[in-house]
Amino acid sequence: MGIIKKSPFIYGTIVSEQAFTDRENEIRKLRDNLTGGVNTMVISPRRWGKSSLVEKVADMIRDKYPKTSVAVIDLFTVNTEEEFLEKFAGEVLKASSTKWEEWIKNSKKVFKNLIPKIQISVDPVTSFSISFDWDEIKKHRDEILNLPQVVASEKKINLIICLDEFQVMAGFPTYENFEKSLRAVWQRQKNVTYCIYGSQRHMMKDIFNNPSKPFYRFGDIIMLQKIERDKWISFICNNFTESGKLIGIEEAGMITDLMQCHSWYVQQLSHYTWNLVKKKATASDVKSALEELLNANMPLYQKEMEILSITQINLLKAVAKGERQLTSARVMNEYRLGTPRNVSKNKTILLNKDIIGDTAASYYFMDPAFEIWFRKQFF
Repeated sequence: MGIIKKSPFIYGTIVSEQAFTDRENEIRKLRDNLTGGVNTMVISPRRWGKSSLVEKVADMIRDKYPKTSVAVIDLFTVNTEEEFLEKFAGEVLKASSTKWEEWIKNSKKVFKNLIPKIQISVDPVTSFSISFDWDEIKKHRDEILNLPQVVASEKKINLIICLDEFQVMAGFPTYENFEKSLRAVWQRQKNVTYCIYGSQRHMMKDIFNNPSKPFYRFGDIIMLQKIERDKWISFICNNFTESGKLIGIEEAGMITDLMQCHSWYVQQLSHYTWNLVKKKATASDVKSALEELLNANMPLYQKEMEILSITQINLLKAVAKGERQLTSARVMNEYRLGTPRNVSKNKTILLNKDIIGDTAASYYFMDPAFEIWFRKQFF
């Protein structure tokens, strides 16, 4: 019976030590910031490896700093202020100790005005949750927001709170008022440091870079950059070799260039190529793997296209053709973009959805595989 070999390329989940590449500078900076008490925001497009970076740093801190606890809270499924406060309270209590009995004990000790309802099932580590009476939360919201400081003082530790997909809170009906409360309470905490990250770049930039917003200058901002081409090539070649297969520098460079150094897609295309190959990868294998990748992602791309208007799709065609002056009469007429006002509105929508990005001189697709698929559909 043959041994099943596991792919050395990971995407779609938090990557392991083996599948993690580079980011030495960002790791060092984020670790030093968080252990030094500097609130830090990590901003980048979707699937560039923010969550893996934060998880890696969180693990390093847990290993090397016994007097520091780290809570990592994913807000992706949180829809209301109430849900946030309950999840926030539960995860902070879980970070306060490794024993669930202590979570219950601590919850009774740290709340002065609120009475938490605690639920624990067979596996307490994954199914410990806490809830409150909503009318009581409204009266004593700050008690939950200040919970990290109370826990840190009680346990004589430092606490690091990592909040993933922070921008979803901007969709809460009460967000404007809630945002002010968050900043007011969190900036006074002495033994608590926040790491805030999210994937909708324009929303995150607006939250933290806009002088009129409460979180302006809340801390240091790390704008995550792409991993360099040479680092990717070395990573791909080494992982092939260590798993008993081979790939040349040219073919590894082909994977990297096709996917424009995009973390998720370089890993995905490398995985599909690795999967196809018995001994050594060829350029033909990379092309076949690319077709497989596009087919696998096609439902996602089709869904994305369904929510775009005709003029937005036409604007993407203009971007794909390298047009820079989107409001020039020629471009608007050739691509049927509508009025200058329409172009401006559609451009803003596509930028805010992170479908396109912009530089001082041009526009480009944020998702390199979607761009290849889009070109195949329309050109």
